[in-house]
Amino acid sequence: MKVDGIIFDLDGTLWDSTKEVSKTWTSIVSKYNLKRKEVSIEDLKPCMGKLLDEIAEILFPGIESKVQMKIINECCEYENEYLSKHGATLYDKLEETLRELYKNHKLFIVSNCGNGYIESFFESHKLDKYFSDYECPGRTGLTKGENIKLVIKRNNLKNPIYVGDTQGDANAAKFVGVPFIFAEYGFGEVEEYNESIKSFNELLKLI
Repeated sequence: MKVDGIIFDLDGTLWDSTKEVSKTWTSIVSKYNLKRKEVSIEDLKPCMGKLLDEIAEILFPGIESKVQMKIINECCEYENEYLSKHGATLYDKLEETLRELYKNHKLFIVSNCGNGYIESFFESHKLDKYFSDYECPGRTGLTKGENIKLVIKRNNLKNPIYVGDTQGDANAAKFVGVPFIFAEYGFGEVEEYNESIKSFNELLKLI
C-alpha cells in the first residue's frame, strides 16, 4: 500500500488501558452514592470506541445527563493523571514498529477520548516523537470521522489510511473515504475492512 500518512486509533490499537481505567474510574465512582459501585474491565468493553456522553449513558443510566457528565469528566481527569505517570500495556513490538514506520511515513492519532488522554499516552511511554499530529473530541467536539478529516486537511495528506479495532473506527474511515486497516487483536468486531492485521508489527508487511 502506498500511503503518505497513517492515522491510528489509540485504545485497542496502540495500547490496552482497561485495567488502569477500571482502577481509576472505580475509585471515583465509589465516592458517589450510586447503584454502580465499581467499573470493571467487563463494564468497559461495550464502551470502547464510543464518545464520552455515550459511555456516561451506558455506565450511569437513569441519572441526569449533567450528573453523568460530571462523574465521567472526573473519572477522565484522574485517569489522565494516573496514566501519565504509570502508563498502560503497549501492544507487542509497538515502539519498534512505530520506529520503522516513522522512517518513511507521517504518523497520527485520532481517538474518541477526552482532552489529555492522548497526551498521557505520550507522556508515560515517551512516544510523542513518532507522531506529527493528533486529535480527539475532547478538544474539538467533533466526531471521529470529522477529526480524521481535520487531521488529513491540516497535514495536507493525499493517501492516508486509518488503523483501528472497532466498527466505529471502520465507520469513521468510511465517512472520510480512506482505507481502513482492522486491528484484529483489539477490542471489537468489524463488518468490512480493506486489510487486517493480527499483531501490530504486521503493518510493516502491508505498508
